[in-house]
Amino acid sequence: MTTTLEMLNRLDRAAFTAALGSVFENSPWVAEKVFSCRPFPSVDDLHAAMVGALRSAPREAQLTLLRAHPDLAGKLPRDGALRESSVAEQASIGLDRLTDAEARRFDRLNTAYRRRFGFPFIIAVRRHTKASILEVFESRFAHTGEEEVVVALDEVGEIARLRLRERITG
Repeated sequence: MTTTLEMLNRLDRAAFTAALGSVFENSPWVAEKVFSCRPFPSVDDLHAAMVGALRSAPREAQLTLLRAHPDLAGKLPRDGALRESSVAEQASIGLDRLTDAEARRFDRLNTAYRRRFGFPFIIAVRRHTKASILEVFESRFAHTGEEEVVVALDEVGEIARLRLRERITG
């Protein structure tokens, strides 16, 4: 759905939350939390408010949001069971067309990452290539759990920024 910022600023709470609820993966509470901050003068201001709401949320809410993300190039994408925005993002760099060997590598990394950090590896794929994602994926294993939460939340913020820019015109 594409809309204008002017239109978003005029929506009631339910419509506003419905329009922006999927910007942060399966976490409409982020949109709900910023509703009272309207009107937003720019998409950047809307994004900053949403990221601020995420950053100020309790750690468990942040972790729940991180856990709502699908595995990168995992079984759900290969089975066609992802949200439309995630499908487009992963397809934009060929993660929907992996060789068997690449799929096994992503599966191994996804499993190891979830075991280590307790949530899926998250990266704003539109800023990367398949090769750079794999490089970053492996390098992030060196982080502590807390460092990785911060990095993952930064990546979620970037994904949200790109999604907002895609959905809001004018």
